[in-house]
Amino acid sequence: MPHALPDPIAPLAVRAWTCTTALGRGRAAQLEALAARRSGLRPNDFGPHAEGRPLECWIGRVEGIEDAPLPPALAGYECRNNRLAWIALQQDGVLDAVRAAIARHGAERVALVLGTSTASIGASEEAYTRLQDTPEGARFPDELARPIVHTVHSLGAFVQALTGARGPCVTVATACSSSAKVFAQAHRLISAGLADAALVGGVDTLCGSVLYGFNSLQLVAREPCRPFDAHRVGLSLGEAGGFALLERAAAGEGGLQLRGYGESSDAHHMSAPHPDGLGAQIAMRDALARAGIAVDAVGYLNLHGTATPANDTVEAKAVAALFPPALHASSTKGWTGHTLGAAGIVESVIALLALEHGLLPGTLNASTPDPACGPQIRFDNAHADVRFAMNNSFGFGGNNCSLVFARA
Repeated sequence: MPHALPDPIAPLAVRAWTCTTALGRGRAAQLEALAARRSGLRPNDFGPHAEGRPLECWIGRVEGIEDAPLPPALAGYECRNNRLAWIALQQDGVLDAVRAAIARHGAERVALVLGTSTASIGASEEAYTRLQDTPEGARFPDELARPIVHTVHSLGAFVQALTGARGPCVTVATACSSSAKVFAQAHRLISAGLADAALVGGVDTLCGSVLYGFNSLQLVAREPCRPFDAHRVGLSLGEAGGFALLERAAAGEGGLQLRGYGESSDAHHMSAPHPDGLGAQIAMRDALARAGIAVDAVGYLNLHGTATPANDTVEAKAVAALFPPALHASSTKGWTGHTLGAAGIVESVIALLALEHGLLPGTLNASTPDPACGPQIRFDNAHADVRFAMNNSFGFGGNNCSLVFARA
C-alpha cells in the first residue's frame, strides 16, 4: 500500500531562535563563520585520554564552558551539558522571549520540548571514576550525588527550573534526530490545545562515551570530516546547544515560520539506514506535504551529511529521488562537527539563517564530488533569495525527521 501523505498544517511562528557551537555564541557568530568558510573543528584536546593521550581526531568544542558555572540557585544541576544550555539560552534574547511568553500565556501554557542524545552522561562518567568506599558500599562523591544529573531528563529539568515554564516538559532522546523531532512534538502539543507556546531545542556535549563509542564503531575520522567527498572516511564529533520559541502564527503574519515536519522509522538496522533511504524519503515527503508545497519550492536543504561513506550515499540517493537538480543541498558538519542530539536545532538555525540572509552554505572540506551523489549536493556557498528551507536529521535505528521552514 502506498504511503498516504498528511494534510497541510497550520504554521507556527518562530519568535526567537539561537544556537551556540564551536563557531561561537549566537546567530551572528554562526553566520559570520559560514560566510567566511571558517571551520570550528580543531585537533582533539578533550579528555578522558586513553593511554595518556587524546583520541586522534578532530572535534567541534565550544569555548568557555569550563569557566561558566551555573548560578548558585541552580547549582544542583551542575554538569557540562547544562552549562552549555545556560550559555546558549542567554544568546539572541531567547530567555527574555520565553519570560515574555510566560507573562502572555501563563507558565502552565508554555511547554518545553528538548532533545539530547547523551544528556549529562559526562557527569556520570566522572562519578563512576571517583566512586568512594563506605561501610554501606560504593557511592558517588557528594558533589556528584545528584540523581537528576544522571538521567536523560537532566536538560529538561534544568531548563524548567531556569525558565519557570510549567507546561508539558518533554525530553526527546532519539539519537541524532532528537532536536529536530522536538519541533514536531511541539506542533502537536500546541495543535492539541495543551500549550500556547513551546520552547524547543537541544543540547549535547562531548564526553568519553561519545568519543570512544563512535570510535568503537569505526565511524570517527582522524582528519576533519569531508561530507559527500569521494574520499570521506568518517565523522568529526562536536557539541552544541540551541533553542527556538514557537507560537501560533496569526493569519497573514510575516516573519519566520515552521511550516512542515515529517517523521519516520526505518527499523532496518540498529545503526545503518535503509540502503535505498526509504525512511528518509518518507520523512521528506511528509514534511513537504504538511507544508503544502511542491519539491521545487525548496530553495535550500541542510542535509544530515555526517561524512560516513554509507550514510552520505544513502541520503544523497533519497534526495535525488525527490528533488530537481537545481536544489542547493549541503552538509554543514564541516563547520560544527556532528553535534548528535543537538544537530537538529543547529541545522534548523542554519536553515533559518538562509531564509533571513540568503546565504546558502556549501559543504566545507569537500573538494572531490562523489559520483554516487546527485547534482543537488553543493560544495560552494551561494546567495539566493529563498522562501522555503529544509533540514534533515537522521538517528540510529533509522529514526528520521525532516523540517520545513518558511519566510512568510
